[in-house]
Amino acid sequence: MSERMEPVDCPGNEPAGAPALNDGAAVEGADDWSAAEAARYLDRLLNEGHERWEGDRCPICFLLIGLPVEEHSMMNACCTKRVCNGCNLAAEQRGIYDRCPFCRTPHPTDHAAALTMIQKRVTKGDAEAIYHLGQYYYFGRLGLNKDVPQAIELLTESAELGSLEAHYSLGQMYYNGEGVEEDESRGIRHWWEAAMKGHVSSRHGLGVVEYNEGKYKLAVQHWMISAKMGDKDSLNEIKEMFMEGQATKAQYAEALRGYGDAVEEMKSHQREEAKRLGV
Repeated sequence: MSERMEPVDCPGNEPAGAPALNDGAAVEGADDWSAAEAARYLDRLLNEGHERWEGDRCPICFLLIGLPVEEHSMMNACCTKRVCNGCNLAAEQRGIYDRCPFCRTPHPTDHAAALTMIQKRVTKGDAEAIYHLGQYYYFGRLGLNKDVPQAIELLTESAELGSLEAHYSLGQMYYNGEGVEEDESRGIRHWWEAAMKGHVSSRHGLGVVEYNEGKYKLAVQHWMISAKMGDKDSLNEIKEMFMEGQATKAQYAEALRGYGDAVEEMKSHQREEAKRLGV
């Protein structure tokens, strides 16, 4: 099984876990849960989050954006809305080149202008704007000096306000000790929070954690969910497990059908045209 993420271990025997995170902190005592409590939470984890969250939907055509969303859409600093490549192309064909195709605000002319737009939305408590500002501090983008503590503070605030992308990023940081003290349990809990609300990458990551822990049945269950949401990496993982005798032919066939259905639902004439033109 080829690794697609950095996680290599799962910190405990229970694959699922905590009540909702408060103040960005892992819930104390989670490792002491009874078997019944762990089973109930696992049931929630596997039965919730089978539909992608609304943040993955283009606000213009209302279709879910292809995965990975960064390759199939563009985030606009003015309103922090992700518009799919098809709708961006349609806007250009109507002569809308210099402004956001969603809110019609003129595009920022430089990094400073883009940062000002983001910061304006941050002051209004926009969870996605706070998430993006946190990312800019973490990587030192848009002219900002890299500031990991500030990034973690912003991402934590964004997660508390409901950003699934912030939960996913915090999960990676805590699990791998990237800029923060390594805390695998805390990282996994961020992925749980996001996965149960339909975040595809978090769901895929949980499958990786379970696979590397030797819990193949759980890994297939997680990847089945994310494959049916259109995640090709998850489909390929199930295919490899089938070839290695760790998943059944029926499971691979189910994942393949589900993946195909999800991809078809994300297609449109405009998106296919954008793909053809390399937009």
